[in-house]
Amino acid sequence: MTLASIVWDVDPVLVHLGSLEIRWYGLMWGLGFIFAYEMVSRLFKKEGYPDNWADKLFIYCIVSSVIGARLGHCLFYEWDYYGAHPAEIFKIWKGGLASHGGVFALILALVWYSKKVTRKSVWWLFDRMIPAVAVVCMCIRFGNLMNSEIFGYPTSLPWGFEFVRSREWQELYNQNGASLPCHPTQIYEMLYCFVALIVSWVMYHKYSLQRHVGLITGVSLLIFFGARFGLEFMKNPQVAEEVGMTLNIGQWLSVPLIVLGLYLILTSKKRKEAF
Repeated sequence: MTLASIVWDVDPVLVHLGSLEIRWYGLMWGLGFIFAYEMVSRLFKKEGYPDNWADKLFIYCIVSSVIGARLGHCLFYEWDYYGAHPAEIFKIWKGGLASHGGVFALILALVWYSKKVTRKSVWWLFDRMIPAVAVVCMCIRFGNLMNSEIFGYPTSLPWGFEFVRSREWQELYNQNGASLPCHPTQIYEMLYCFVALIVSWVMYHKYSLQRHVGLITGVSLLIFFGARFGLEFMKNPQVAEEVGMTLNIGQWLSVPLIVLGLYLILTSKKRKEAF
C-alpha cells in the first residue's frame, strides 16, 4: 500500500549567478538576524535605552553564534575528523553548524556584553531577546528544510516528507522501488520555536513578567530544549557515533540547558527588577 506523503524536491540554491550561489540556508540565517535586530532595537528604543545598544548586541550575537555553532559541530559531533584536519574547521561554507554550540557561545558572549554595555544581569538581557532568538531559530530550521537535512525516521502520517534531494534519504528510505516518507522534524522544531516566541512575548508584554529577571528565559529554555530533547527520539542520527546511543549527542547537550531553565524559574523571584 502506498502511503500518503509529500514529495519534497526543493533546490537548496535559491539563485545561481554564474559560479556564485545564493542558498536558502545562508539567506535564512541572514534574514533571521535582521528580523532579530529590528525586534530588539525597537524594544530598547521603547524602554528608552541608548540606540547603540542594539548595534553592539547585533555584532556580539552574529560573531558568537556563528563561531559557537561551527565549533560546536566540530567538537561535539565530528571531532575525530576535524581534530585530524583542523584547517577544515574554517571551511564553514561546507556546512556543519550545531545549535547547542551557538547557544553556549551566545550566553558567554552576552555575559561579557552585559558587563561592558548594559551593566545589568545577562538574564535581564535574554528576557528581552528571547522572542528575537526564537525568530532566528525558526529561520534556521526553515533553512534546514530547504536543504532537505536533519529529518526524522519514517512515518505513516499524511504529512511525512520524501526528501528526494537528500543522499541520506535515498540511501536509507528509497530502495527497491519503495519510498518511505519521514517526519519533517525541521517543521516540528519551527513550531516549538513559534510557541516560545508567543509565550515569551505574552509574558513580557501582557503580564510584565520581566520584573522577575530570568523567568522568561527559564520558561523559554524549557520550551526550546525540552521539546528538542523529545524530538531527538524521532530524528535520524546526525553522525555515526550516535547509532545505538540511548540518548544522542543533541539530547545530552540539551540537559544542562533544561537544568539552567529550571534554575532560572525557581530563583527568579530573588532577582526581582525594580520598575
